[in-house]
Amino acid sequence: MNEVLLRSLIPSVLTVLVRRGADFAAAEDAVQDALVEALRVWPADQPRDAKGWLITVAWRKFLDATRADAARRRREERVEEEPAPGPAPAVDDTLQLYFLCAHPSLTPASAVALTLRAVGGLTTRQIAAAYLVPEATMAQRISRAKRTVSDVGVSPALGAPPGRRLGEKPRARGRFDQPGDVATVLRVLYLVFNEGYSGDVDLAAEAIRLTRELAARIDHPEVAGLLALMLLHHARRAARTAPDGSLVPLAEQDRGRWDTALIAEGIGILQRALARDRLGEFQAQAAIAALHADAPTAEETDWVQIVEWYDELTRLTDSPVVRLNRAVAVGEADGPRAGLAALAELDASLPRHTAVAAYLHERDGDLATAARLYAEAAHKAPNLAERTHLTRQAARLNTRGRH
Repeated sequence: MNEVLLRSLIPSVLTVLVRRGADFAAAEDAVQDALVEALRVWPADQPRDAKGWLITVAWRKFLDATRADAARRRREERVEEEPAPGPAPAVDDTLQLYFLCAHPSLTPASAVALTLRAVGGLTTRQIAAAYLVPEATMAQRISRAKRTVSDVGVSPALGAPPGRRLGEKPRARGRFDQPGDVATVLRVLYLVFNEGYSGDVDLAAEAIRLTRELAARIDHPEVAGLLALMLLHHARRAARTAPDGSLVPLAEQDRGRWDTALIAEGIGILQRALARDRLGEFQAQAAIAALHADAPTAEETDWVQIVEWYDELTRLTDSPVVRLNRAVAVGEADGPRAGLAALAELDASLPRHTAVAAYLHERDGDLATAARLYAEAAHKAPNLAERTHLTRQAARLNTRGRH
């Protein structure tokens, strides 16, 4: 049985049920029940029209659940009679499902979990393992997200409101009766990508798959920009860690282990997006990643152009984290003291501010200050791998200082 095919059909089956009148939570439960049935039946007898089979079974599951619930009698009376079995409709509502799962009334964590479940087709157990939380905790998070989406009263068509293109930002940010905008969808997908590679599901690869699907359904330069950014980062994955699991900084990575096919694909996608002259933050981030990927060696990195792209990104986002990364780039392009001057303008409580200061002081030759700051940054590190790396940096400089 082709499990990849099965998962790819989930969004369109789910949206067919919603379009017929099922609320989101009930429809999602019915689709999951249909998947269980498919896993039981298909190995022996896979249907020719897999999507049509899933729609028929999921709709029956929904009707059975509706009839069994006395509190839903009145809604049952409004439900259409079960359609006769036949070919599945050609309409594909997957795009609308992306926007629904990024509804502005959901927290980022809930939006990510719901996207992985409803669009990605992952099980609750797989999502929980990827996020290193108990399955019961993730089940509650997904259940709450489904109820929220059902309670806000999004129309069964899952479309954009009159006068607004699908994915366009709502005019009134306080209204929660419409799907989210394209920027929210992209942030959700980027959150998935950045979660790493825990459990039996590679979330980075899953985010790339979902973003590819989105790019095939919506012609938007920022969607292309995000896909390019993911591919360019993912291309360096094999070189990011040493055999013992420790982090390898970008400048020290073995560039022979970078995936050149992914780099070429990412740069091609980015160039086509930039040619449309509708710059957004993901395109700017991808341009920075492309300059790193294009450099044959760390010493040949075009830091001046990277600073220029960080200037563009700062104008687009005004993000303190972007300004922090820009300080590093300035330190490479114009010297460590220029980088430290740029860093001095930022809030010292920013995550990784101390680590950046340590690096720039080391570049400037102040090893004692750098060692102290590396040790301080290690105590603030958000994960074990980063903490270990920073501790080793401090130890390295302390050893040099004694000789």
